[in-house]
Amino acid sequence: MNKARVIGAGLAGCEAAWQLAERGIAVDLYEMKPRKMTPAHRSPGFAELVCSNSLRSDRTTNGVGLLKEELRRMGSLILTAADATRVPAGSALAVDRDCFSAYVTGKIRSHPNITVIEEEVTALPEDGVTVVATGPLTAEPLADRIAALIGGKQLHFYDAAAPIVDASSVNMDIAYFASRYDKGDADYLNCPMTEEQYNAFYEALITAEAAELHDFDRAELKVFEGCMPVEIMAARGRETLCYGPLKPVGLRDPRTGREAYAVVQLRRENAEGTMYNLVGFQTHLRFSEQQRVFRMIPGLENAEFLRYGVMHRNTYLNSPGLLDASYALRRRPDLFFAGQMTGVEGYIESTASGFVAGVNAARQILGGEALIFPRTTMIGAMAAYVSEGGMTGNFQPMNANFGILEPLPARVKGGKIAKYEVMAARALEAIAAIDTGR
Repeated sequence: MNKARVIGAGLAGCEAAWQLAERGIAVDLYEMKPRKMTPAHRSPGFAELVCSNSLRSDRTTNGVGLLKEELRRMGSLILTAADATRVPAGSALAVDRDCFSAYVTGKIRSHPNITVIEEEVTALPEDGVTVVATGPLTAEPLADRIAALIGGKQLHFYDAAAPIVDASSVNMDIAYFASRYDKGDADYLNCPMTEEQYNAFYEALITAEAAELHDFDRAELKVFEGCMPVEIMAARGRETLCYGPLKPVGLRDPRTGREAYAVVQLRRENAEGTMYNLVGFQTHLRFSEQQRVFRMIPGLENAEFLRYGVMHRNTYLNSPGLLDASYALRRRPDLFFAGQMTGVEGYIESTASGFVAGVNAARQILGGEALIFPRTTMIGAMAAYVSEGGMTGNFQPMNANFGILEPLPARVKGGKIAKYEVMAARALEAIAAIDTGR
C-alpha cells in the first residue's frame, strides 16, 4: 500500500492525515504527546484547542466563516468534529473543547489506514511523502533541522505584526494619498491628527489593556526589543510618536497645504490595494483595545480590521518562495508543511492548510497533478498568500479575510455585506466544481 508520514497531531496534522487516509494512503502519524508536552498543551488528546474554544464567525460574509463552509463542503474532519460538538455561541462556532478533541482523537485512532506513533520526531525524513505540522511551538531539535534545510534566515521564531485594515473602510474624506516630501509615488494613505486628537489618542493608547502573556511568550519577550510595541514607545514620552512613526514632516495635506500635528501612515499590503497596514503599529494590546483605540485615528473611525497586531512566540516559515500553493516545499516537493508554521493564523486557517497539504500529498503518491485551489476561494486565497506573500517584503501570518480574495470584476451596489455575499457565492460555486479525488 502507498504510504505517507504526518508529523504532529494538531488540527492541521489530523486534517492532513485524515485526507490522506480517506484516499487509501497508509499514514504513520507521529505525535510526541503524551510522552512530551509543549508549554502550551495540557491534554494528551489530538487537535487540542490551546487558547479559545471559539472557531469564530460562522457567517459566510465573514472571511473565516466562508473558509469553514468551504471546508465543510469538501469533507473536512475538523469541521465535522466542530459541528458535532458545538455549544451555543450566537453567530460564532464554538465547541466543547474536550468533546471536540475526543471526537477527533477517536476518528484518527480508529481509522484503518492511520497508525499513531507516540514519539518525538527530531529529524526530517530524507525521502518519502511527509507532511510537517508541528505547530508554532515546534521543538528545538526539529526546528533546527528545518532551519538547516531551508536556510536559517527563512525561519522566524516570533511574530510581531501591525494591524491590517480593509481599504474600503478608510474614510477618504479625511485620509489622503501622499509620499513624504512628494518623493516617489503617492503610495501611502495618511491620516492627519490635530494636537487635540493626538492627545486624546495618546492617553487612550498608554492606558489601554495589554493582552495576557502565556508563559511560553513571556520567556521569549526579549526578542521583541528590535520591534517595539507602539504602546511601549508612546510610554517613553508624549511626543515620542511624533518623532517616530507619526512624524508629520514632509506630509502636507493636499486639501489644506499644511502639515498636521501628527500623521498615521498606512502602507499597501497587497497588489490589489484592498488591504493596508498601520506603519509602525506593532502592538501587544488586546484585540478589543486595538479596535477601540485605533479607531480614534481620524479616517479609521469605521475601520474594519482584517488582522489585529500581535506579538508572541511563533515558529513559522518565511513561506513565499519556499512553499508553493499546494504547501509543498519547492526544492523538495515530497515534503509538505501545514498549520501555523506556514504563516496562516488561526484554528480554521491551520485546518485549511492541513486539508490542502493532505489532499496534495495523496495526489502526489497516486501519480496525480497538484490541486491548486482558485484564488476566488478562501482556501485558495490563503494558499496564494502563503506561497506568494504581500507587497511589503516582510511576510507576516494572516487570518482568512476578504481582502486576500481575488477582487470582483465589477463594483457591487449595496455596501460591504452585499459585496461579500457575492464573493462568498462565487467561492462556493467554485468549490462545488472541484474534484479532490476522494
